[in-house]
Amino acid sequence: MSLTTRLSSRLSSRAAERAAARAADAVGDRTVISASERRRPGIRVGLTLTHVFLAVGLVVAGLGPILWLAKSAVTPTQDTLQQPFALWPNGIDWANLETAWNDIHIDQYFLNTVVIALGAWFVQLFVATTAGYALSVLRPRYAPILNALVLATLFIPGIVLLVPLYLTIVNPPLPGDVNLLNNYLAVWLPMGANAFNILLVKRFFDSLPREVFEAARTDGAGPFWLFWSIVLPMSKPILGVVSVFAIIAAWKDYLWPMLVLPDPAVQPLSVRLPAVQSQTELDVFLAALAIATLIPIAMFLLFQSVFLRSAGLGGAVKG
Repeated sequence: MSLTTRLSSRLSSRAAERAAARAADAVGDRTVISASERRRPGIRVGLTLTHVFLAVGLVVAGLGPILWLAKSAVTPTQDTLQQPFALWPNGIDWANLETAWNDIHIDQYFLNTVVIALGAWFVQLFVATTAGYALSVLRPRYAPILNALVLATLFIPGIVLLVPLYLTIVNPPLPGDVNLLNNYLAVWLPMGANAFNILLVKRFFDSLPREVFEAARTDGAGPFWLFWSIVLPMSKPILGVVSVFAIIAAWKDYLWPMLVLPDPAVQPLSVRLPAVQSQTELDVFLAALAIATLIPIAMFLLFQSVFLRSAGLGGAVKG
């Protein structure tokens, strides 16, 4: 074979490889920048700088306010007013945390908030899982009608239901002269009627393999045993998501607890902190706000993997 023939064959093979690479990029990478373009030095450097800029921006926007609040919680008031972004120009005042905890009775309101959040979490999780189980797994004949009614409640603004819901709490349909004001049930029960959580859990239950349910029924499992021993162990991801939503919503709710819990002794932090703001020093108030953010941050750190973990079948299927 002559030299010219070998060169032509080599060039044709390289051209075929480039054509195949372009075809693979066109088929496999449906993105703004293809894989071949990413290999170019200029584009690679530009993408790296863009990613660094976005990461820094997200950190500043997300963690910046939290870090500033943590810094201001142990900073004297004058330093916060005169040099709000300086790192403790006149030292750290750890007494702010103690004063906020004891003098403002943050400990009492903190406990009230924990009780409200835990009760709301239990009620929402109980209603969402049982309702989602009934609509998705048991599937009675009227399940489509119930599903449509639950979905319709999402289109009703919450402010529209405020007055009738308050009147129901003041005069509930119970025997005797019962009033649920200053009772945590007045906060827990309305939070349980959360259509979004019900539909979220139902959609997750719809994705579970029906073969497992049929096998359990064949082995003699009843509805309760199927729910407790099969469905719930397979639903840990969605239970974690609903738990985070429920606790965060209860922790930050302001309007409804203020209406149904007029007694300061049973009010949560979200209601008491705005009430005592005008009578409290700025540094002590910021320390109280910092304490109030501890549980949401802890919840995020505890359940952050739940949002990334795919739904598994651990605990329900052996082997």
